[in-house]
Amino acid sequence: MDAIEKAFWLITEPSTLGVMLLASLFGLFVGAIPGLTATMATALLIPFTFFMDPVPAIAVIVAAVAMAIFAGDIPGALLRIPGTPASAAYCDEAYAMMRKGQGERALGIGLVCAVIGGLTGSIVLSLTAPSLAEFAIQFSSFEYFWLACLGLSCAVVISTGSTLKGFVSLLIGLFVATIGIDITAGHPRFTFGSVELMGGVSFIPAMIGMFAISELLRFFTTKKGGVTAIPASRDGVFRGIGPILKKYRVNIARGSGLGAIVGVLPGAGADIAAWISFAISKKLSKEPEKFGTGHPEGLTDAGAANNASLAGAWVPATVFGIPGDSITAIVIGVLYMKGMNPGPMVFINTPELIYAVFMAFFLANLALLPLGYTAIKLSRRIVSIPSQLLMPVILMFCMVGAFAINNTVFGITVMLIFGLLAFVMEENGFPVAPAILGIVLGAMLEDNFMSSMIKADGDLMGFFSRPIAATLGVLTILLWLVPALLALRRLLRGTAGSAP
Repeated sequence: MDAIEKAFWLITEPSTLGVMLLASLFGLFVGAIPGLTATMATALLIPFTFFMDPVPAIAVIVAAVAMAIFAGDIPGALLRIPGTPASAAYCDEAYAMMRKGQGERALGIGLVCAVIGGLTGSIVLSLTAPSLAEFAIQFSSFEYFWLACLGLSCAVVISTGSTLKGFVSLLIGLFVATIGIDITAGHPRFTFGSVELMGGVSFIPAMIGMFAISELLRFFTTKKGGVTAIPASRDGVFRGIGPILKKYRVNIARGSGLGAIVGVLPGAGADIAAWISFAISKKLSKEPEKFGTGHPEGLTDAGAANNASLAGAWVPATVFGIPGDSITAIVIGVLYMKGMNPGPMVFINTPELIYAVFMAFFLANLALLPLGYTAIKLSRRIVSIPSQLLMPVILMFCMVGAFAINNTVFGITVMLIFGLLAFVMEENGFPVAPAILGIVLGAMLEDNFMSSMIKADGDLMGFFSRPIAATLGVLTILLWLVPALLALRRLLRGTAGSAP
């Protein structure tokens, strides 16, 4: 109890609260700019942490990241340009609500669910860190292979329209993920002699291109972009949100829990949590046909999942020193720099510092409600800007975001190529979301498949040799078989019905 009391006074010092507020505003700004991810916000804050005590140094990162993940929803809803990868999963749904005059309601749902999910993740982090980390550490390449397969299966589930076209889109994304150096043989694949391609296709420029540039191309080719067609929002941010939260309370609880669990798994992160949660929401929904038309159900799941995963990722980082995602990989370096060596001993040697970090999560998520509301209200002015002025500004921010990934013009080239590809795909009815997820999970799938095959000496049964891997494998295969069995059942019924 003495450690908790010390932690409370450490986190509530005026200087600590002041820098958290500044970091929150910075996170909202970075998250709302396409391409400038929460990871980049963390990286940009690192030089400032050199001059801070341990608690404020970690608290500013916690606050900035929580704000940045939500802020990515704002350009996604307004312009169909997700500010962060975590917002890409439900970007189309939020944008559809905006076009129906429910933009502020969509962002309000995302805001409240983000706060609920973030608080849930904080509780999970505070109460169950050691046990959850112990479970996550049992995951080997076999389990991660099946987890990647499960995530890729979700890509076809969440795609609207033809399942076949969704599958083709997924294959395009998986092909893009193979570009670069072969991790097993060290041989370049599909690089065509380009040094830049040897490192693979960076996901962020590709995502910006497929969402933002395709939308810009559609605007310039049709002379009427999505922005000019967006009506003014008829609803307030929180108006009518109570019945929605009550109706989808199970979805919010499911998304929060799933996000916290996925966050605990090293290498997963908020974007994968959002994709999987959105896919499960559609799969279990009583109204799956409404998805893609501006239906709030998927927003409740995914909005809660992405923020819940942020705290979950700190479980393996603080207890075992294993980064849960790219953000905590940076944070571990800050912890070492401040003398807080992550591991079980940190709970014994300096428990007040760890408890202060837990409290920072609660404060950041509570502050998200008023600050997020203010950001939504200010963002409303974007739709009143003439499209002829807005589109060049959007293009400029997209180019800055694509360039900033590796500080090279090649990122802009990737962005433009994938923007043209997405434009052609959407004009022919191929969804973009499966391709995006294929790029995200393709490397994870290949890396863990090759590692597992080497461990199992080429025996495919090795993928079912561990209890957790076998469970995930059976679930994934059942997910693959269910649509085929349902189609076969409908075919047999149709044949029986037409028989004389």
